[in-house]
Amino acid sequence: MLLSVWCVGMFGRGYWTPDEPRESDLAWRMSWQADKAVPLLAGEPFCEKPPLTYWLAAIPLELLDSKAAWVARLPNLLYAMITALGVGLLARRAAGPFAGWVGAAAIGTFLLSYQVAIWLATDAPLLAAVSVALLGAFRGFYAAHTRERLCGYSLMHAALGLGFLSKSAMAWMVPALALATLVIAERRWRELLRWELYLGLLLQAAMILTWVGFVYAGPDGAAHLKVFFWNNTVGRITRVDAPDALQYAAGHRNSPGKYLIELPLYLAPWTLLVAAAVRRAWRERTAASSARRAARFALAASLPSLVLLSMAATARNVYMAPALPGIALLLAAWSQKISTAPDRWDLCALRATCVLLLLGVAAFIAALGLIARDAWSTIGSHAEFIAISAAGLTAAAALALRAWAAARDRVPRALGSLFFAYGALLVGPASQVYRQVDSWQDLQSIARAIEADAAGRPLLLFAPDETTRAMIDMYARTSVGLVAGPIDAAVIGELKAAVTAAPQSLIVAQLPGHAGRAAANPQFAAAPAWAAAAGLELWKSYSLPNGRRYALLELKP
Repeated sequence: MLLSVWCVGMFGRGYWTPDEPRESDLAWRMSWQADKAVPLLAGEPFCEKPPLTYWLAAIPLELLDSKAAWVARLPNLLYAMITALGVGLLARRAAGPFAGWVGAAAIGTFLLSYQVAIWLATDAPLLAAVSVALLGAFRGFYAAHTRERLCGYSLMHAALGLGFLSKSAMAWMVPALALATLVIAERRWRELLRWELYLGLLLQAAMILTWVGFVYAGPDGAAHLKVFFWNNTVGRITRVDAPDALQYAAGHRNSPGKYLIELPLYLAPWTLLVAAAVRRAWRERTAASSARRAARFALAASLPSLVLLSMAATARNVYMAPALPGIALLLAAWSQKISTAPDRWDLCALRATCVLLLLGVAAFIAALGLIARDAWSTIGSHAEFIAISAAGLTAAAALALRAWAAARDRVPRALGSLFFAYGALLVGPASQVYRQVDSWQDLQSIARAIEADAAGRPLLLFAPDETTRAMIDMYARTSVGLVAGPIDAAVIGELKAAVTAAPQSLIVAQLPGHAGRAAANPQFAAAPAWAAAAGLELWKSYSLPNGRRYALLELKP
């Protein structure tokens, strides 16, 4: 079921904003650029993330000679499998066999971890690395023998090395805080003096410093390393002395309690089950050490990171993803305990989750109805649309009702039914929703139309965002002019001078707002307000239904 859920999300849709068009261009460039140390966005160094994600995505892109989204996301399937196996093995080792299955199912279907798994970004390999690192940390911390301790901590360091090459020091946050919390909570200060804990640092240092050496040896190596490690790491926690373009703390501003408020959504649809797991862990905090070990490790792997992220200057939902393996472990340990003796509150959580899934069925019915009303004429096969949607909705509803009936005396069956009910929703109706959203996100068609209309004439991008630069680079042409934003009088003057020097140029600019349900007709588009000041007029316009709008401008006669 997990494979089916992942494949629909990874391979059943194109590139979506935000971020995926940019990430796809970075991976595509990596597949043929000579210097592999620094990723390139539209030919310019992009030093926000280390290159491991782009290295691995570039392999199938180069082998298959394709720019298709499903090709670039092939490594995502590997990341998702590693994540599920890592958390499953951790839960099995910490809490028992049934907990292993529940841990893998939970980390594969939490709404946030599902989004991370199917999204072309650096967060998917990061989550896989953290999951394996936590498995190694648990093995090392609770090892009975030196050899087992060395193997556990070495596995942790190997995973953290790969995680660092995916998303820099973000990979260290959860395992480091988890170990520090456990040492303090259990007063095992001697653990900090064990040589087995530090030997693996040599492996991690070799992996990271090899890449750092290649970056430093390249053009502007020192400046690139500063952006990688100072602006993009420290600069996301607090404001640093840097140019405006590198002030990452200025975007995605954090607010008090943001992660706590959004956490129930991240954990959907298992939010209420996690709440029941937290309640039981609190009630059994004084139980025997073997009974509370899994819960303590789970809380150490999630709560400190939540606190730290809440104090950072920036906040995005994916920053919380590395803490999800700890929450999945907590849920898995709870499932092992209640599989034979659930109490009243556990049963309430199970049945309330059944209700939530039935509400999810109703929400999908409403969404599919709106899609059919909005774009029935553009749906390729009406029979297929109806059959797949109806099958998924019917299976989900039947399994949710089966879980309700089994909740009292067959908890494992109830949990399994809930999992397969949610999987049916993500495989059946969700696949049809993805297909329609693709038509709203088809930036490839706009880029190819611009290239066809601008044949033989120079192109100039005016104040483009990363998505615009990526789509033109991948699907139109790799050599274009650029006048960077933000738009003000000086930038408009720079644009006017560039067009005057090359009067045959066509200017690509994104229009504000979104198109309606049908793509806008050029005759209804208007030139942007700044066009007159630059001496430009609208030549052609492009738009996607419920999506982006672009204009192609030229110099007035």
